[in-house]
Amino acid sequence: MWFRRDLRLLDNPALSAAITDGPVVPVFVIDPRLWDAAGDVRLAYLCASLRSLHNSLDGNLVIRHGNPVEVIPALCAEVGATSVHISADFAPYGMQRDAAVESALGDVALVRTGSPYAVAPGRVTKDDGTAYRVFTPFYRTWFRHGWRVPADAPDTSLNWVLKGIDSDALPEHAAPEGVALPTAGESAAWDRWEEFRANSLADYADARNRPDVEGTSFLSHHLKWGEIHPRSLLADLGESDEVYRKEICWREFYADVLHQAPASVRESLDDRFDRMKWADDDAAFAAWAEGRTGYPFVDAGMRQLRAEGWMHNRVRMVVASFLVKDLHLPWQRGAREFMSWLHDGDIASNTHGWQWTAGCGTDASPFYRVFNPVMQGLKFDPDGDYVRRYIPELAHLDGARAHEPWDQPDGYALGYPERIVDHKAEREVALSDYSVLKEMKDG
Repeated sequence: MWFRRDLRLLDNPALSAAITDGPVVPVFVIDPRLWDAAGDVRLAYLCASLRSLHNSLDGNLVIRHGNPVEVIPALCAEVGATSVHISADFAPYGMQRDAAVESALGDVALVRTGSPYAVAPGRVTKDDGTAYRVFTPFYRTWFRHGWRVPADAPDTSLNWVLKGIDSDALPEHAAPEGVALPTAGESAAWDRWEEFRANSLADYADARNRPDVEGTSFLSHHLKWGEIHPRSLLADLGESDEVYRKEICWREFYADVLHQAPASVRESLDDRFDRMKWADDDAAFAAWAEGRTGYPFVDAGMRQLRAEGWMHNRVRMVVASFLVKDLHLPWQRGAREFMSWLHDGDIASNTHGWQWTAGCGTDASPFYRVFNPVMQGLKFDPDGDYVRRYIPELAHLDGARAHEPWDQPDGYALGYPERIVDHKAEREVALSDYSVLKEMKDG
């Protein structure tokens, strides 16, 4: 059983299939192609998740380093395996890697069972078989398509794990200094889901946009690493939980978009945006990345990212809009910065979330929709609690005053920076750029 983005025992069809063929060698491969490209935050969380899985397997998770195309066939030869079981990967690199491993395995079968999604990418199509590029009709078809019930739990009373296989040490990687990561692992995922269902699911439709309250499920990192399956969550939802069900579907929609257009991981779906004249301002980018723009709601979000390896989704949209439409920097720079810090960094969701805000992606927010960072803060953090939590230089400003320090006599008393740009003026620049873009022909 080759674990990748399915670091759990429950509701794991690939593991169940492997046990049927058993006994099983559970293995995780430290692939340098993925490992070396990941940020410290994501690696630290992954290491913690692997340790949790190792403990769930009574210390029998086998760790190997190297190219899976070489490592997996070698391990099969070592233990006499007749099959390799995986959960199907639909990301561009994952599909290429699995095809290469399958070829290298020769007579040993590579068995794909299930995927990290309730409905695998490519399954939801229009009547003519083409892919959707708009979320709402995708959601309707996805919902009609439906999904399987959660897989049965493996019978842990069976002696299904082949023990005593040589293994490299469990990997260890420290998070950047000052970053506090959540507890990793399958048990933590289920604890969080049960807590959210009991205390917050009923209010999710309204509270999810408020970064000053605990209104989200905070499960994105557990879903990213497959510590819990979206099908397990969907099985617990009722008719009144459609807003949360749609959020699960957004993740599946973006996975489908990336599967259909793998180049979109780096290129805008609307390629006119990649031909625009973007700014090249490293100082402005650094101010944005480090939370020094002078706009409290933006800076609080970027500081949350560096403190926790996570950012509230409403704030992600606002900081993305600010980078692209106030600083006039390409979305790709922001997407890379996010992936270097997020412990829930998912290439499909991150890429197409950025493209949505930038206006160049599928089902995109139009480019001329420019988030006002002050108004967004006043609306979704009305008492300023979120801003003060991450910006100590504004802790002395009570209530909504924290969102507009320039209007307070003592607003800059504790050293908060002044605004690096004028939002109103830069909005006009963005709209002017958009008027030029509209005249471009599709490439």
